[in-house]
Amino acid sequence: MPLYILLTTLTDEGMETIADYPERIKEVNQEVERMGARVLHQWAVLGPYDFVNVVEAPDNTTVARISVALGSRGTIRIMSLPAIPIDEFIAGVKPH
Repeated sequence: MPLYILLTTLTDEGMETIADYPERIKEVNQEVERMGARVLHQWAVLGPYDFVNVVEAPDNTTVARISVALGSRGTIRIMSLPAIPIDEFIAGVKPH
C-alpha cells in the first residue's frame, strides 16, 4: 500500500487543545484509520513542523480527504507528501 509523509503544524487553537488534552493526538490517529488510512509512525518534532507521520493509505485521494477533513477543523495544517520506496524510484529513473 502507498506510503505518505504528513508534516503537521499546530495552529494556536491546536496548541491549546494539546496542552489541555494531549491524548487527543491518539484519538485523531483513530479517526485517520476510520477514514481509510493507518498511521505507521508518528513523532513530535522541534522546528517548523510539530509532528511527522508516516501513513499508509490506498491512494492520493484518501490522503487528500483526510488532510482536508482534519485541516478544516482549524487546529492543524498538513503538508502531505507521497513517499516512493527507493528501489521503486531507482527502477523508475533507470535508463531503459
